[in-house]
Amino acid sequence: KEAFFCSVLNAKMASSRMASFSPVLALLLFVQSSYGLYFHILETSHPKCFIEEIPDETLVLGKYKTQAWDDATNTFLPSSPGIGMHVVVSDPAKKTLMSKFYSSEGQFSFTSHTPGEHTICLQTNSTKWTSGKKLRVHLDIEVGEQAVDYAQVAAREKLTELQLRVRQLLDQVDQISKEQNYQRFREEQFRSTSESTNSRVLWWSLAQTAILLIFGYWQMRHLRGFFEAKKLV
Repeated sequence: KEAFFCSVLNAKMASSRMASFSPVLALLLFVQSSYGLYFHILETSHPKCFIEEIPDETLVLGKYKTQAWDDATNTFLPSSPGIGMHVVVSDPAKKTLMSKFYSSEGQFSFTSHTPGEHTICLQTNSTKWTSGKKLRVHLDIEVGEQAVDYAQVAAREKLTELQLRVRQLLDQVDQISKEQNYQRFREEQFRSTSESTNSRVLWWSLAQTAILLIFGYWQMRHLRGFFEAKKLV
C-alpha cells in the first residue's frame, strides 16, 4: 500500500511540474517557430536580394515592414509613410515571376513552377532626387504550409477542428513529398555535373597524352635528322 501511495504521489507531483512548465515550453516552442530578419538600406540604394531554395508548385508568402530613421529622435519610426517597396521575384532560369509595387508595409505571395533557387529582391520606389534616408526593413518569408492561413481556410470551408488538423497534416505530407522530389532533382543535377566533369577530365588527359606522344615523336625525328646532318650517326 505504501508503495502504491508513493507511486501515486510521485505521479501527481510530476503532473503538477509538467503543468507548471507547460506555459514556458509553449512559449519556447512559439519563439522557435516564429522567426524573421531585418536589414538596413538607403532610400536610394540598390535592390537587396535573397536566394531561397524552393520546390516546384510551392506557395511562398513574404511579409515586410519598413521603418524610416528619424534624426530628431535618433531612432527608427514605427512606420515610413510615403515610401513604397518594389518586389521582384525570379525563378532559377532568371525569368521574372513577379514584379509589383507595394506600400511601406504589406505582404506578397507567389507560387513556384520550377524547383531551384529563387531570387527575391526588394527595393524602395524612391528616386535619386530624394534624400537618401536610412531604412530598416523587416522581412519574414514563409514557404509551403507555413504560408497558409488555416484560420481563414477553416472559416471559408467551415471545417471542424479535427478536419482542420487533418488538412494541416495532409499539407505537411504534401510539402515533405515536394521536398523529397526536390532533393532527388538536386541529386540528379549533381550526378550529371559529376559525370560531365569526369568525362571532360578523361578527354583532357587523353588529349594531353596524345600531345606528349606527338611532341616526343617530333623531337626524336628532329634530333635524328640533326645527328645525321652532323654525321654523328
